[in-house]
Amino acid sequence: MTSPTMRRSTPRLSEVARKVSAPRGAVSTGWPAVRKTCREKLGVTFDPWQDQAGGLILAKRADGSLASTVDGVGMSLPRQVGKTYLIAAMMFALCVNQPGLLVIWTAHHLATAGETFLALQGFAQRSKVKPHVRKIYTGSGDEEIRFHNGSRILFGARERGFGRGIPGVDVLIFDEAQILSDRAMSNMLATMNTSRFGLHLYVGTPPKPEDMSETFTRMRDQAFKGTLTDGAWLEFGADPKSDPDDREQWAKANPSYPHRTPAQSIERLRSRLTEADFLREAMGIWDEMVLDPSVISRDQWTALGVEVAPADGVPSYGVKFSPDGALVALSAARKTPEKVHVELIDRRSMNSGTGWLVDWLAGGESPRWRKAAQIVVDGKAHAGNLINALREAGVPARVIITPTTDQVTTAHSMLLDAVKVGAVSNLAHEGQSTLVDSIAASGWREIGKTGGWGFRPLGDGECTSAESAVMAHWGAKTSKRRPGRKQKAVVMT
Repeated sequence: MTSPTMRRSTPRLSEVARKVSAPRGAVSTGWPAVRKTCREKLGVTFDPWQDQAGGLILAKRADGSLASTVDGVGMSLPRQVGKTYLIAAMMFALCVNQPGLLVIWTAHHLATAGETFLALQGFAQRSKVKPHVRKIYTGSGDEEIRFHNGSRILFGARERGFGRGIPGVDVLIFDEAQILSDRAMSNMLATMNTSRFGLHLYVGTPPKPEDMSETFTRMRDQAFKGTLTDGAWLEFGADPKSDPDDREQWAKANPSYPHRTPAQSIERLRSRLTEADFLREAMGIWDEMVLDPSVISRDQWTALGVEVAPADGVPSYGVKFSPDGALVALSAARKTPEKVHVELIDRRSMNSGTGWLVDWLAGGESPRWRKAAQIVVDGKAHAGNLINALREAGVPARVIITPTTDQVTTAHSMLLDAVKVGAVSNLAHEGQSTLVDSIAASGWREIGKTGGWGFRPLGDGECTSAESAVMAHWGAKTSKRRPGRKQKAVVMT
């Protein structure tokens, strides 16, 4: 898929990029026709890396269909590399070549979507491009570039729900793809169900730990593992642990430096960004933690496993309802002088209701709540009903707590800190595999704007079980209630 017009001395894309993953079965590319339109009708030319990237993006199978329509095309590129120029020119040419094409260009933040629209608005005003453009709509929320042949490019921000429910979309561009949840992605992909073209692009920089990056991160992971067979991945980046002031690494990360992107542009980023953000956004370096995006890895958690649960200490319980109300989990934690021991009691579908929780906590002649320091109930869905049922079953209000948002974020940080210093244990038993899997499938989720965070599910996993353990651990650590004398351990399984 390398341009036939390129000189033999031009390095291959795989020689200058950190990673190139091409879709299987690709035998040709639709790029030459697009490049010809760019050059002859729009007056646009490309640098070698852009030329080869265009060939990768529009790779085709033998039947003429795009080779990446299933998994899409992911591009992890630093700032100031020329990605907007490449994609804008490609979209304009596709719109000119294919009458009636519908392109959705969406960013996570409204400000980014607005900046991109201004850039493409300027592109549309070029002397050779302008004759193809019928009208530019600039109303807030209605930004659009419409072509004389009926093709359109629409712009908007995902944080405002833009892009959902628009039928007949042929091209989806996810700008700021490092902030894209699986749910947002799947909602928007449904708009392409009737398209025969089906190009979806995911373009971003390496994500921060708190970013909702599961889609982008999973694509990258598949590319490096060689399992992204029906999609493509292109990544430019400096070597891991590079010196942020090493200009040779700047050149490695940014193929447009210094002939297109002057040193001053990167120096400006260096002065304005934190070092960590500069390494991600200007040098394309992925955090080691993001490569394994769970907050607490499976190995970290299982390393804290013990064969026998502690017999002393006061128990606390944590109940967590999933945000959609489909799941509920119950965990127990026992505080001892050395550490807090945590176990999952059960996780069930809400098809079973909450009666089993009431029975487990408040049933029998010697109900468990009597020996508990705290019962922590978190989750808007069904929490009120459970609390009312517990109260009716005789559980005093002082035993039950519904944590505030600040307490929830504190609880997550508290468990992570305990894991780091070995101040928490869990039961090394196959019956705890649900909790282990949930911990390993719990990624970062930003809560508020002050640095607070919680868990979010990664891929097909669930974090409800892990969050119930968070709540139980927090209850055990913070409650000052000490009902009765120390008792032998309750059965937690």
